[in-house]
Amino acid sequence: MQSKANIINTLTVCYFLIAFFEVIAEYVIAKPLICALKPLITLTLIVIYCLKSKKINKLFIFVLSLSLLTNILFIPNTPQFLFYALIVFSIHRILAIYLIFSLQKIKDFIPIVIATAPFLLIFFYLFMETPDIPEQSYYLLVIQNILISLFAGVSLSSYVMNDNKQNSILLISALLFVMLQFAVFIEKYFLTNEFQELFRPLAMTLNALAFFTFYKYVINAEKSAHNN
Repeated sequence: MQSKANIINTLTVCYFLIAFFEVIAEYVIAKPLICALKPLITLTLIVIYCLKSKKINKLFIFVLSLSLLTNILFIPNTPQFLFYALIVFSIHRILAIYLIFSLQKIKDFIPIVIATAPFLLIFFYLFMETPDIPEQSYYLLVIQNILISLFAGVSLSSYVMNDNKQNSILLISALLFVMLQFAVFIEKYFLTNEFQELFRPLAMTLNALAFFTFYKYVINAEKSAHNN
């Protein structure tokens, strides 16, 4: 019988294999494969986390579940489903930030404000320069820009204030999420119906890497809390 470590390693390999085939499916626009593989990526990561964690965080499970739902809502690639996906992903982002705050035990908010400001400037500059943003998505995108900037700001300030393995992984995750946000925003609103054969596989690659890195951060944060 395989040990838990071997099962986790096997599932991790499966996770990246599924992600690889999902990226290929996005490139060739194979809808049946996309519908099957996209949810499977997140489900595999949930199983890996449940096996790896010594004290399962239900909030993290819920955050991953919202990611799964967001991925499903992105599949139809229509304005209506995109609107629903933005709502779900906004809730996901709020809970992810709350999860970081609960794991980091942050007390000083000034570094966060300073680290968040540059990301806000970049995202809102891109937002203001983008034509033809649907009216129903306008305020949701504003919220998205604020949330991803805060997520990145918390990660960057944590790394600067305390450069350890946990915060290094969190920063890598945040940078991957920032790149993911750029890729999705440019594909959906800036270069509509152009270069989709490049942007959708890129977004899926960043998505898989960002969430796996975030999972590694949660595991390391839990270990750190347990040792303390």
